This record gives sequence, structure tokens and C-alpha cells, in this order.
Amino acid sequence: MNADAISPAILQLGDPRLRVAASAVEDVQDATFKREVRTLARALESFREERGFGRAISAPQIGLAKRVLVLDLGEGPQVLVNPEITWHSPAMFTMWDDCMSFPTLLVRVRRHESISIRFLDENGETREWTKLDRATSELLQHEIDHLNGILAIDRADGDGAFVTRAVFEDASASYLADVDYAIAAPVPSKRPPPPASS
Repeated sequence: MNADAISPAILQLGDPRLRVAASAVEDVQDATFKREVRTLARALESFREERGFGRAISAPQIGLAKRVLVLDLGEGPQVLVNPEITWHSPAMFTMWDDCMSFPTLLVRVRRHESISIRFLDENGETREWTKLDRATSELLQHEIDHLNGILAIDRADGDGAFVTRAVFEDASASYLADVDYAIAAPVPSKRPPPPASS
């Protein structure tokens, strides 16, 4: 098997590489960077297949200190390079957040209701998404935090902000009554991540 086709392990809570602020990507056409993006997309897909959740992944989660993330909201993987939040709503909401880097834990956090972002796509074109819906906004806030070395546990909101996934699932109605929003299950992707040879 081609080593480039193997999905890397996702770094877990406690790994110091999760705390490193990622560097901006200078050249989206660089061959090494393109391979890294394919690896990142495969890591997301593998995690979804294994665990049944996960809508996005940031490069630091596989040990790459670069400002790039891949998300898949059901239309196939999308690459966001050097994303930055350009606006956020004053209104906020609470939710139970989860993370591939601590998949057995949920954390109650507070996020902005809506954000706008600017980023480069995989072709180097500047894109802007404005006043995003709650689901996309909270996801991107989580992933952009990763690029800055910030984890959801750092944003724990109030007493009782941590619960294991097993306990949460046994009493989910009670826990969900304590927040404003619940993450929906990911939509199956309509297309696979790019092959290693592309």
C-alpha cells in the first residue's frame, strides 16, 4: 500500500502539538501541501467511518502546524486555507461540543451565534462566507480555535461543563435541556476524499 494513502492517527488530548499556533500557508500549489491536504481529508473520512461523527478536522490534529482545515457537510471535502473570522455576532449560545482529539468527552461551551470568515480555497482563490448559520458557525469557531492552539476544554462554560460521552448518551435529554443547541449527526458525504495519487 502507498504510504501516502494511509490515514494518520489523530492527536489526542495531552499531545503538546495540539497547543501550537499554526503558521499561515504560503503556497497552496506546493506539492507537499497538496499531499498534506489529501491526508487531512482522509483522516476526517476515516474518523467518520469509525466513530459516526465528525464534520471537520484541522491540520494541527494530525500534527501539521499549518493553517488549513477540511470540512465535509455532505457535499464532499472542502478545503479552507488560512481562514480568519472577520465578524461575529454579539449574540451567543451554549452547546455540548465534542472533538476528535477527545472523542469520549463532551464539553459545554459558549459560541457566537453567527460568524463571517475569509479564506483561500484549494486553488488559492479568496472566498468569503458571511453571516453563517449556527451549525456552520460553531463548527468553524471550533476548528479555527484548533489553528490557534485552543481546545474546546479551554472554553468550558460554568460548573458541570464536562461529561463523558457514555454518561451523556445515557441521559441525553437531561443534558440537552441544559443548552441552547445540539449538534446534528453528520450528513454522509456525496463524494469521497481525493485519492492519494491525485
